[in-house]
This record gives sequence, C-alpha cells and structure tokens, in this order.
Amino acid sequence: MAEFKQGDRPLSPFMFGAYYRPQMTSMSSIMVRITGIASLGTAFLLVLWLLTAATSETAFAKVDWFLTSFIGDVILLLATWAIWYHVLGRLRHVIWDLGYGLEIGIAEKMGMAMFIGATVLTLLTAIIV
Repeated sequence: MAEFKQGDRPLSPFMFGAYYRPQMTSMSSIMVRITGIASLGTAFLLVLWLLTAATSETAFAKVDWFLTSFIGDVILLLATWAIWYHVLGRLRHVIWDLGYGLEIGIAEKMGMAMFIGATVLTLLTAIIV
C-alpha cells in the first residue's frame, strides 16, 4: 500500500484563521445564502400573523403584540435588510450571468455595494413605510 504523507496534501480553503483569509466575494456569497434562509423565517412569521388573524382573535393579539413590539420591530427591520441584500445578490448574479463584472476588483466592489445598498434601501424602506 502507498504510504500516506500528511505534509503533501493541500490545505482546505475552508480553514479560517492563518490558512485562509475570507474575501469580499466569498463573504457576500455566504451572506446571500444566510439572508435567503432568514427571509424564509420572516415569511413564516408573516404567515403565522395572517393565519392567526383569520382564525383566533386572542392568538392574533399575541402575535400582533410580538410583531409590533420593540423586538418585533428589530426583527422586521433586519428582515427588510436581509430581503434587500438577497435581492441585490440575485441582481449581481444576473449581471455575472450576462458576462459583466467578473474581474476580481469589480466583484469585490459589487460585494461592498451590496452591503451598502441593502443598508440604504432598508433605511429608505423604514422611512417610507
């Protein structure tokens, strides 16, 4: 059998710390996935709110109290940011699918623009709504 040599194996790119430095493109890609899952959780809360409104006045009062409390406002504000970020991430992928913005520098700027854009759009949404 062949001898196994630990030192000859490549290091995994998923080893954070001294071996791997996260890049803007990888972090923004991970955030798109996280915001997609968070949006699903938000949809669950809103469906729960609608179901309780249709079925029980006391259950609706409890869910409505939670969603209109300070904690509910924070959750909904973060959910708004997550939705905007996810939308901008999908838009970035459409741009990439068209063959634009694939250079490393431009891709990193687009990743930073997603964070800034989602924050600005969330603030505008909070002000308008």
